[in-house]
Amino acid sequence: MEWYSPWALLLLLALPLLGYVMLRRKRGAAVKFPSLVDMRRCPVSWRLRLRPSLVALRLLCLVLLILALARPRKGTVLSEISTEGVAIEAAVDRSGSMHTEMDYDREKLDRLEVVKRVLKDFVEGDKKGLAGRPSDLIGLVTFARYADTVCPLVLSHGVLTEFLKQTQIVSLRSEDGTAIGDAIALGAARLKKAEEELQRRNTQLGFAGEGGAQKGDTPGFTIKSKVMMLLTDGRNNLGKYSPLEAADLAAKWGIKIYTIGIGSNEAYTTMQTPLGNFRVPAQEELDEGLLKAIAERTGGFYSRADDADSLRKIVKKIGELEKTEVKSVQYMQYAEHFGSWTLPALALLGLEMLAGCTVFRKIP
Repeated sequence: MEWYSPWALLLLLALPLLGYVMLRRKRGAAVKFPSLVDMRRCPVSWRLRLRPSLVALRLLCLVLLILALARPRKGTVLSEISTEGVAIEAAVDRSGSMHTEMDYDREKLDRLEVVKRVLKDFVEGDKKGLAGRPSDLIGLVTFARYADTVCPLVLSHGVLTEFLKQTQIVSLRSEDGTAIGDAIALGAARLKKAEEELQRRNTQLGFAGEGGAQKGDTPGFTIKSKVMMLLTDGRNNLGKYSPLEAADLAAKWGIKIYTIGIGSNEAYTTMQTPLGNFRVPAQEELDEGLLKAIAERTGGFYSRADDADSLRKIVKKIGELEKTEVKSVQYMQYAEHFGSWTLPALALLGLEMLAGCTVFRKIP
């Protein structure tokens, strides 16, 4: 509670003097008696003793009115958060070659499982330097022979991580392959459509007019930049679109692609046989030249991840380059409370007038 006009409280200093004047004030009318000896012997009635309470009621009424004049009000802190975030599409290879083992914190996991865990930490954050991306739109595209949208671009990342957890390496030979071009084309289309959907939503909410964003608009979320993270361990061998043509299309739409090659010169695959498990060296098929060309054409960079630690460093670098700006504007909304003072004041004034005309009525 605060007072908008605290200077009005200075009027309270005049009330003691006003009360003194009201109590000492003498009426002009009188009734003459030849002697007051007998009158002085009459007992004083309770009405006469309590008559000064009328002055007290009048002064209390003035106190409440002065407090109301000072305008008591209560403020509530409200905030509006405007986010200039990044739209991130993760394109993850789930072809059969992702079965190859990879180091993950002293464990041997297949490459896809390592990618899934690091991406989950990239989205949600961890205790090893990844802060998470709570204010960004993030989607998931997976590819092998075909490219599929597993999760659309969402701000609710719990849904994304659940879909990521359920992503598995292809089990059918007819679905195996590496369609890098199709994955880039699908991810780029999703990013472009997300921007159009967001603009249409802002227009419906009144943030932008027909000619685009108006000055002073503060939509809750705007896309600051659009990026794609392409993670693969193979070379393009299937698909409708050429990877470089798809990269050119992404660059035309303002989409930056960061390519990450998953692989190691000492890669192994564990084979299960009736005689036991055997580690078989895996053939390296990573097309680093293509991945570098894709990144260069779109303004991104290419890096190779030989284990989980190097992959974590790469995604951390991407997170540092693609920063999100969250702007919080706070303001106070006030509710006036002078009514809670004026209504009792009027009630006291009415009570004082009613009592003065009835119980404490004085004649003349």
